[in-house]
Amino acid sequence: MTPSTPIDIAAAEQRLRRHILETPLLEWPRHGIWLKCENDQLTGSFKIRGALNKVLGLSDEALSRGLVAASAGNHGIGVALAATIAGTTAAVVVPRNVVERKRRALEALGAEVTLADGDYAVAEREGHALAKARRAVWVSPYNDVEVVAGQGTLGLELARQIRARRWSGEVEVYVPVSGGGLLAGVGLGLRLGGADVRLLGVQTESAPYFYRFLRGQDPSEIVEQPTLADGLSGAVEAGSITWDLVREVADDVLLVTEAEIAQSLLAIHRETGMLVEPSAAVAVAACLAGRGMHRIAVLSGGNADPSLLERLNRA
Repeated sequence: MTPSTPIDIAAAEQRLRRHILETPLLEWPRHGIWLKCENDQLTGSFKIRGALNKVLGLSDEALSRGLVAASAGNHGIGVALAATIAGTTAAVVVPRNVVERKRRALEALGAEVTLADGDYAVAEREGHALAKARRAVWVSPYNDVEVVAGQGTLGLELARQIRARRWSGEVEVYVPVSGGGLLAGVGLGLRLGGADVRLLGVQTESAPYFYRFLRGQDPSEIVEQPTLADGLSGAVEAGSITWDLVREVADDVLLVTEAEIAQSLLAIHRETGMLVEPSAAVAVAACLAGRGMHRIAVLSGGNADPSLLERLNRA
């Protein structure tokens, strides 16, 4: 089966190869799982893959108009670095409660940062309006074929790492889900790379958009609750390409609780020394509860507020 929307992951890999890192697949022996460490990627998250693939494919005329994005932080950082590489400008709209570490990273990369008076959904609306007013290029974090293709390079890379281990028995891959671009891209990349896996998206109970969608329920009726996993918050655009792509590639989408996210984040830091984002810890939380012979959690990012550990330990 081929996707209804053309996603050229092989071309994306050629485009990105000299700009990004191949991140390690590390074993966590105590729990019998593996960690795909995109927290070690440039910018500290997978988002540079999609953002840079989009930007490097733009014409000189498009680049001259500048870039606009909305982000909880990591996508914006990826867009800002992509703008620097491509020789253009980036304006990023973020929620007012954006993690300070991410805001500072945006500013250090030269992005024009605007704080939206609200959550990610508000930031996204304001970002669209800003892009329209400036005639700038809108860089979606998920609803764009070039962005999904860029994220797909992670799946293609992971497929090679899985094949190199010559595992027998079922392989499960757990991927955090927000707008669905990472899950869709990883699924398509794994397929292109010939990896036979069970692909499982993971969301927080506070923002279960794809979980509801795959069960025939209306995601637009969801009322979000506060969550540690700020990077997974925000409704998915109606008509986004990721709705159908996720339904095509994912075996299921699972939910985890806030307590499970916190426990997983603390365990990762205590036992591996890695500080990852709560949005990455959702995949670990579900992976730890899985039953597959070989289980892999995608650590989507590591740009966490260091004070978060202290707050969680006190809770």
